[in-house]
Amino acid sequence: MKRAARIQRNAGALRHNLSRARALAPEKRVWAVIKADAYGHGIEWAAAQLDGFADGFAISCIEEALVLRCAGVTAPILVLQGPREASEWEVCRSHALQPVLHDEAQLPGLARFRGVLPGLWIKLDTGMHRLGFAPLKAQILLEQVQRHPAARNGLHWLTHLACADQPGHPQNRVQLDQFASAVSELPGQQSFANSAAVVSGLAAAAPRGAWIRPGIMLYGPSPLLGEDGPERDLRPVMTVTAPLIAVKNLEPGAHVGYGATWTATRPTRVGVVAIGYADGYPRHAPSGTPVLVHGRECPLVGRVSMDMLEVDLSGVPDARVGDWVTLWGEGLPVERVARSAGTIGYELLTRVAGRLQIVEP
Repeated sequence: MKRAARIQRNAGALRHNLSRARALAPEKRVWAVIKADAYGHGIEWAAAQLDGFADGFAISCIEEALVLRCAGVTAPILVLQGPREASEWEVCRSHALQPVLHDEAQLPGLARFRGVLPGLWIKLDTGMHRLGFAPLKAQILLEQVQRHPAARNGLHWLTHLACADQPGHPQNRVQLDQFASAVSELPGQQSFANSAAVVSGLAAAAPRGAWIRPGIMLYGPSPLLGEDGPERDLRPVMTVTAPLIAVKNLEPGAHVGYGATWTATRPTRVGVVAIGYADGYPRHAPSGTPVLVHGRECPLVGRVSMDMLEVDLSGVPDARVGDWVTLWGEGLPVERVARSAGTIGYELLTRVAGRLQIVEP
């Protein structure tokens, strides 16, 4: 069952943001990261809009890859978490997937698998300490894997930067140096640049023809701490709106919402908006979190409820029941809402619930 609240998706903005990634990292190939349902935008929709614009798609798991193949996507697909079960190596072959080998537990399944893959990637842990082999094992892994039929079409290398959203962080140089030391003399392609590395310029250290992996920047937010997407000429792909369903005039001393956490200090006009935490709006967003009404910012007041929230309409005297309120998106970067709520734009985009209608502009 869908609510009146809605998500507007902008395909032109999505392609524009991909073009920004290419402009910031020239002579690089692009894995467009559309994992986590394309950061809440719809994996099949995002793939359709970027088909022919990206060089391939990067997703988290084989289940996501199968959704794309069933939708008719023929572009290269990189599976970042690789096979979890031995049988999934054959799934990668039959659906032309390029899996990532990142843990010793995957090696027995690979040893039993005799198929040929379109590409095989090895992840090195240069400091994130999440997935990947120690960089010192790169040469050993090359000798162990390159003779396997799975690597016949190429054995490639990737890593992930932990602090690229802080361009001056010393960890970036440590990781880049470790990666370069491990693979610069080895055959195969390379990939280390996520959105933050692309926007900050760290991707310039990658060799010509390397693969970048833009994710969050494709959807409009800046990946760098403290920045908003428009500062980097990134356009919001998702705009979340909901209608005003009631307007009330409060006297000084009137409380708003559960817990009576906000109290009017003057005569105040408040509006009730038909969206809440069950729709993916953050329950912990405090009073003062901005929304847009008639293009003007209004502060949230009181606690967010399951299906509703309230805003101070004092600055918008012409607001009426039925008007649409922008929670984030065009005119209000999601990063601003996220900072107010003590989280990040990634979380807000990926948590918008299925109760909202999806419309195209």
